[in-house]
Amino acid sequence: MSAVTREAVEACLRQFTDPHLEQDPVSAGCLREVDIQGAHVSVRLELGYAAGLFKNGWAQMLQMALENLAGVDRAKVQVDCVIEAHQGQAQVPALANVKNVIAVASGKGGVGKSTTAANLALALAREGARVGILDADIYGPSQGIMFGIAEGTRPEVREQKWLVPMQAHGVQVMSMAFLTDDNTPMVWRGPMVSGALLQLLTQTAWDDLDYLVIDMPPGTGDIQLTLAQKVPVAGSVIVTTPQDLALLDAKKGVEMFRKVHIPVLGVVENMAVHICSNCGHAEHLFGEGGGEKLAAQYGVELLASLPLSMAIRMQADEGKPTTIADPESQIAMIYQDLARKVGARIAQGGQIVMPSIEISED
Repeated sequence: MSAVTREAVEACLRQFTDPHLEQDPVSAGCLREVDIQGAHVSVRLELGYAAGLFKNGWAQMLQMALENLAGVDRAKVQVDCVIEAHQGQAQVPALANVKNVIAVASGKGGVGKSTTAANLALALAREGARVGILDADIYGPSQGIMFGIAEGTRPEVREQKWLVPMQAHGVQVMSMAFLTDDNTPMVWRGPMVSGALLQLLTQTAWDDLDYLVIDMPPGTGDIQLTLAQKVPVAGSVIVTTPQDLALLDAKKGVEMFRKVHIPVLGVVENMAVHICSNCGHAEHLFGEGGGEKLAAQYGVELLASLPLSMAIRMQADEGKPTTIADPESQIAMIYQDLARKVGARIAQGGQIVMPSIEISED
């Protein structure tokens, strides 16, 4: 019987593609250790993204393949998730206790951006990551409601300086809604809004986060520019619907992030299809294939396509988004896949030199 070699082990592993990295584990740089003791083979892989619901099945598949290799009696595959810090803009100082910042944005309101941000944060937490969410939609904060935090709840203040984020469903949550009356509109000019965002970001006592999801306000204004200049964003996710008007505004969002050198991780298409609860008929109420066209036009990935579903809306309104309310549902699985893909794209990304941005008073 011929001896097992490292080359044979690597060749075996190269036959399998990680669906989130879209590479085999050897080419993706995930292989950390190969130990061959006669007919016993031990392999350790390291994923750079949160994949708690995926890694055991992945390890089992690779183990079975290795045990079919000639000369191997027993194989052991260990898969670890080790999340490193990344940022798009090289000159921006890192946030304390935050490894990766993910901006969830849209060109216009009403496309399900906040719902996507909430479910993304919860899905990342279910994958084993330490996650926070910041509601940067100063004029229309909604994350408090989505995470089931009672109206009028105020954050604890530590050392007369730090705001302690709320805890809900295993996620650290901070929102302007926790500091103001829900019925009082924020009648602020741009500089005040930008200052409030920076205060929330830098004066919140985030507790060792792997990912901080920022629910951005719609559009391409002051808050987006402040984020690009002051916050080390690892990547952005653009949320849209297939409707032509929404796609037009989403294109502006993609262009804006590219101009300020923040990587666009991909596009999430909401309300892609409506399935009648009575007869099962599928109907594309807002158009068809818009997310795919947008992604193809800008050379980015369509990360997820979600249906127009009453359950998504009802569960968010009740303070338990789909990922938590119905974790085994098909929609929840789409959010989990989205979370793993977002983490994988960040892990694959590199630092980008960011140009200085000058804003005149004219």
